[in-house]
Amino acid sequence: IELHGLWTVPAASSIVRALEPYAPYWVEDPVRADLPGGLAHLRGVASGIGSMIAAGETVAGLAGYLPLVADKAIDVATVDLVWCGGITHGLRIAALAESYGLAVAPHDCTGPVALTAATHMSVSVPNALMQETVRASLRTWYQDFLTDLPPIKDGQISPPAGAGLGTALQPDIRTRTGVSTRASAQD
Repeated sequence: IELHGLWTVPAASSIVRALEPYAPYWVEDPVRADLPGGLAHLRGVASGIGSMIAAGETVAGLAGYLPLVADKAIDVATVDLVWCGGITHGLRIAALAESYGLAVAPHDCTGPVALTAATHMSVSVPNALMQETVRASLRTWYQDFLTDLPPIKDGQISPPAGAGLGTALQPDIRTRTGVSTRASAQD
C-alpha cells in the first residue's frame, strides 16, 4: 500500500490499522521520511497487523538513511538511485541496511536508465527483496529511450547483458522529430 508520505502520524496510524483485514505485505511511505519518530511509531503499528514499513525513495545519501535504519523506523529501504546519489551511494545504503538486518527494494519511477542501474544493484546485493517496476512505463515509453531494458520472465527481472549497464541510448534519440537538444557552455 503506497501512501506517498502525505499523512500525519495519527491519520497514517488509523489507515494502517484499517488495513489489517487486507494483510498488506508492506505500507510504503505512510509519512515523510524526515518526520522525527513518525516512521518508527508506524513501524510498531504495522508490525501489530503483521505488515512492514517500507520507505526512503526520496531520501538522499547514506546520511539520510542512517536515522531510518539506526532508529529501526523501517523494515525495507526503498532506495532510488537518482534521489540517493547514484549507484555507489545505493550500494552503501544497501550495505548499511544489511548490517542492520534490513532489506532493500529499489524504487522505479525515475526512468529507464535508473531502472536498469537499480536492477544491476538488486542482483548484486544479498538483501534485495524485490525490484520495483512501473509496468506501464516499462511496456511503453521506457523502450523509446534505451536499446535494451531489463527483461522480466516468470516474474524475475534480470539486468540486460553486455558491458556497463548492458544498454545504450536509442541511436536516433537526438535526431527524432520534435526533439530539441541543448549544450551547456564549455569553459
